Amino acid sequence: MFTGTYQNSIDSKNRLIIPVKYREQLGGSCMLTRGFDKCLYIYSMEDWDVLVEKIKQLKQSDRDVRKFIREFFSNTEECHLDAQGRILIPQNLREYAGITKDLVTKGAMDKIEIWSAEVLESPEGENMMDDDEFVAKLDMYDL
Repeated sequence: MFTGTYQNSIDSKNRLIIPVKYREQLGGSCMLTRGFDKCLYIYSMEDWDVLVEKIKQLKQSDRDVRKFIREFFSNTEECHLDAQGRILIPQNLREYAGITKDLVTKGAMDKIEIWSAEVLESPEGENMMDDDEFVAKLDMYDL
């Protein structure tokens, strides 16, 4: 399970240093893909396999499912951590997430979220939940 929040950045070669805590859980490889809300997701290979099995169960005769599969997998890269624990973030994914330099890396249960600090902390605040919203969701889900 991925937890915690880390401030970091990409280097001049567009590489992200994966926090040490996450590296241990990822092993030497991971899957980097487009996430929701203008962030990127990193999955361990094990969690990726679970997700792929769920996607395989979708009816590919449905045009929307085919479009989703096409978009999702064409924006996914298998990454191998280098000796310093870095992965390359491809241009198409950097552009989608608005990543230029400063990042926020967040554990999100079965995945890691990579956010542009600017997008995450935007004045609209659409990507963050205030205390009242948080409590309402806890109540709604009976947690």
